[in-house]
Amino acid sequence: MDREQYLGRVRALVPALRERALACEALRRLPDETLEDFQANGLLRALQPKSFGGFELDPWTFYQGVMEVSSACASSGWVLGVVGVHDWQLGLFAEQAQRDVWGEDTSVQISSSYAPTGKAERVAGGFRLSGRWSFSSGCDLCDWVFLGAVAPGDEPVPDVRTFLLPRRDYVIDDNWRVSGLCGTGSKDIVVGDAFVPEYRTHRMVDGFRCKSPGQSLNGGPLYRLSFGCMFSNAIAVPAIGAARGALELFRTQTRSRVSPLDRSKIAEDPAVQSRVADAAAEIDAAYAALERDWRELWAYAEAGAGIPLPPRVRCRADSSRAVARCVRAVDRLFEAAGGRAIFLDNPLQRVFRDVHAMRAHAFLNPDKGARLFGRFDLAPESPPSDPADLLI
Repeated sequence: MDREQYLGRVRALVPALRERALACEALRRLPDETLEDFQANGLLRALQPKSFGGFELDPWTFYQGVMEVSSACASSGWVLGVVGVHDWQLGLFAEQAQRDVWGEDTSVQISSSYAPTGKAERVAGGFRLSGRWSFSSGCDLCDWVFLGAVAPGDEPVPDVRTFLLPRRDYVIDDNWRVSGLCGTGSKDIVVGDAFVPEYRTHRMVDGFRCKSPGQSLNGGPLYRLSFGCMFSNAIAVPAIGAARGALELFRTQTRSRVSPLDRSKIAEDPAVQSRVADAAAEIDAAYAALERDWRELWAYAEAGAGIPLPPRVRCRADSSRAVARCVRAVDRLFEAAGGRAIFLDNPLQRVFRDVHAMRAHAFLNPDKGARLFGRFDLAPESPPSDPADLLI
């Protein structure tokens, strides 16, 4: 499947996803019909290795698809971004790990919770893993999970890894009762005591170096990219899509609004017009920065000579900045949308809540993104000193 075919399939689903958005929120996870649509149309195969039936499209095509979905339903777009990028990360694992997941069914999906909140104990052949992990988006729809933990060792930088576990080794705690991104089903994962073989782990430092075991099987340019950039953008672009959706909603609603005080047309209010212009500019700036970043990163990946740190650092900073811009855009629109915007049957209030929930994600904190940029911009030769430095 090529870029235009993929995006065509995404756009064809948007009306149905918009119709399901309210039900998705009430269900607190994606409706089964939405997962079926994603699977039937190959939306989750964009970044999957060709060796397991995937398309290996360039990341920007996938991100554009996520934006389209998010413009109709931010929760659906968020899950597509998160779960879809997991197919890419599994392609970085050792070949046997990929076969464990996709050996019998290449449509099997993986959820995640990367914060190293659990405990890993080294044993013969691998690790014993236990603990609780939060915010595992789409976990009800998935048969495996990526979990973060620190492997025992004495390296200068903690050996943070992604551990891959099958559904039989964990329990989902249905505690997702929240005010934003309600339909993502981002519940807790609980592991009592599970064995994880060494080959079913992926070291963060390997993702940082763009040298992972899976590249011996998947040698295309897609798998030469860094984990930090790939994942952070997968959860940043839903904000751009959601903000675009909010802008279109605001335009549609405002064109027919009149002031209850003097019956003047709200669309002719200069203050409202200014807010529309400001919001559109913020959204366009967020999109343009990430598009520029990915054109540069993809050119490096296709060349195969390695990707230097400066464009990677800028991409990480731009991803969090993009979300901040979109939050500002939606806030400006919501403030000018009038009292009817707070009613639960008005989709604008849902977008307002969703983009603020996105901004709360640790990867999307603009202060942290700026710190990473400033540190490596001012001291480009300095080695990583903590795990956060590897997320670029």
